[in-house]
Amino acid sequence: QVCGWSRDRKLSKLAIYSSCQECNCNGWKAPTQKVSTTLATASDPCHNCTHLLSQHTSHLSVLPEEEINRLLGMVVDVENIFMSMHRESDSDNKSVYYYLFKLLRRCIVEMRKPSIEGPLGQPPFELPSIAKGVMNFVLYKFSHLTQKDWQAMYDLAKMFLHSLNHWNFETPSARLQTASEDEASAYKVNYTRWLVFCHVPAFCDSLRHYETTTVFGKTMLRAVFKSVKKQLVDKCHMEKDRMPADKRILVLTHFPRFLNLIEEEIYGANSPIWDPEFKHLPPAHLQATLENIGFNALIEGLLHPCVPLLQNLLLSNFYTFLFNSPDSKKAESPRGGFTVGSDVKRRKIGLTAEDLDDVPDAVVKQIVREINEDSPGGPNSVFKECIPPDIVAKGEEESGLIRVALVYNCLDRQVDRQFIPWLIGLQGVFSHQLPRMPLGYISRLVFDPKHKTLALIKEQKPIGGICFRPFVSQGFSEVVFCAVSSNEQLKGYGTHLMNHLKEYHMRVGIHHLLTFADEFAIGYFRKQGFSKDICLDSSVYQGFIKDYDGATLMHCQLNPRIVYTELSSVIRKQKEVLKRLIDQKKDEVEKVHPGLTCFKEGVRCIPVEAIPGIRETGWRPAVRNTRVSRLQVECADPDSLHKALRNVINAIKNHELAWPFQEPVDKAAVTDYYDHIKYPMG
Repeated sequence: QVCGWSRDRKLSKLAIYSSCQECNCNGWKAPTQKVSTTLATASDPCHNCTHLLSQHTSHLSVLPEEEINRLLGMVVDVENIFMSMHRESDSDNKSVYYYLFKLLRRCIVEMRKPSIEGPLGQPPFELPSIAKGVMNFVLYKFSHLTQKDWQAMYDLAKMFLHSLNHWNFETPSARLQTASEDEASAYKVNYTRWLVFCHVPAFCDSLRHYETTTVFGKTMLRAVFKSVKKQLVDKCHMEKDRMPADKRILVLTHFPRFLNLIEEEIYGANSPIWDPEFKHLPPAHLQATLENIGFNALIEGLLHPCVPLLQNLLLSNFYTFLFNSPDSKKAESPRGGFTVGSDVKRRKIGLTAEDLDDVPDAVVKQIVREINEDSPGGPNSVFKECIPPDIVAKGEEESGLIRVALVYNCLDRQVDRQFIPWLIGLQGVFSHQLPRMPLGYISRLVFDPKHKTLALIKEQKPIGGICFRPFVSQGFSEVVFCAVSSNEQLKGYGTHLMNHLKEYHMRVGIHHLLTFADEFAIGYFRKQGFSKDICLDSSVYQGFIKDYDGATLMHCQLNPRIVYTELSSVIRKQKEVLKRLIDQKKDEVEKVHPGLTCFKEGVRCIPVEAIPGIRETGWRPAVRNTRVSRLQVECADPDSLHKALRNVINAIKNHELAWPFQEPVDKAAVTDYYDHIKYPMG
């Protein structure tokens, strides 16, 4: 996208990261917050050194276009790493991101290609690699099989390596509780290597990208295999309904066995597959092929299924039903595990493996079928059900009564003929519903080419809209105006518009929305998922968004796994499914048990699981944290903990029903009280 900019705009962007040719200033900064880099000119002075912007770019203006684009790509990577660094909560990861951030900034100033040097070493870090070891394993264990069976094992190996190459491994700090000091130290080194050479380069093109399975060997695989295996098997069972029937047996039956067999070789003391000189006679059907393409090409086929010479050996789409396409980029994941892309159909909210084990699929499907039959318009419906307004609005859109359109003004090409009347109509809607805003100010922003408006159209006239400005390079959009005509309110149109706005931003890759809300709009934005707690660093948005007196800055972070236009109906159906499951469980376990007599015998407390019938309801004891982790959490901030507990105590004491517990019972007033109450509240 940045490569399509004009040359002047490219140089203005590079000026921020380029040193001044007249002094030691290491980057041009706008003289005021009102001047952005997109509006800056060569004669604008730097806020730091007062030299002109042109003096920060004079050494760049002679470079060819290809070199300018390369440096601009590094700038994009610097900003991506900066955003990742501020989202990262782990201190070790943060320091690695900071190192790469400084490295790329230095390379932009020096106009050289980035090269990572130092104690981490250079790939490959261990031989034989994981890919070579897995290929050796397939030859060693399965060479006696028929061509069809061997092909199946080869495909399973391919799926396993593909998973490792797209895995987000857990951080070293997460392993401190379970690993020895030596193991933790070795894992930290390998994890840092993975972060620098495999993970970050997946979204930073300036850094050379290596596949995890080609640069790491047995040591790294030993450290991560058990965790990866468990999550892979769980993932297979969770996705079983999406698999073609002919693949289901292979994945659900043979893949776990495949993982068990390779686990023996990974942790075995003398496994031959890790021998650098490993040689094994390949299956007969492969011998002729290997003579032509060589053994390394067979390994290459495990990693890149589109190698032309191996098309006859590979089922290139074998694992796409289980995971995303092989070319999908990795996304940030707070937990270790395989990350998924952001396609709408793949952003459905899933259940965990434990949830799937609790309730059989057949039961859930039957309940959903009953809900659909009982829904308004269903065969068993008698009365109209109370449906949330935004779901009604969605139904109106599906029937064609209303529609949502993205409208905007444009100066460099012909504007759609319908846009101008709609923009004029939106100007009227905003001015009527936002009387505090000057009409001229509303007109300027609505018709500004940098702003877009998501309009709600009814009978070919706009009845509402959300005007926003995207800041793609900063990773957020500013919501400027949001209004619906007064005679069309309370119909769910506001929520419907906001859901479409979120879905639009998910498609263009922007995951943050910011707005300044006045006292009348705070409630609306809070219902739409906005919060006064701003998760973005202030340096990301300060100087970019418009500030309003008396307004409150609010932030909404979008979740790439949610389809926002389906959210209300999905949650509504989930609630109904859960309610019916509870009713079913209640009917199954409803039974009167005798009361507990142990308290009459002086017992002060019993564990919850000792209550008769509690386990039959499906209750399970919560997993307790270790004593060390509890102490770390409890002692993290004693002052805030003390303040919180004091507030709780005061609230309890001031409660209108707390008077019986404020003072001990007077024995003189109730003489036999302590004969009956052995252990009164203290």
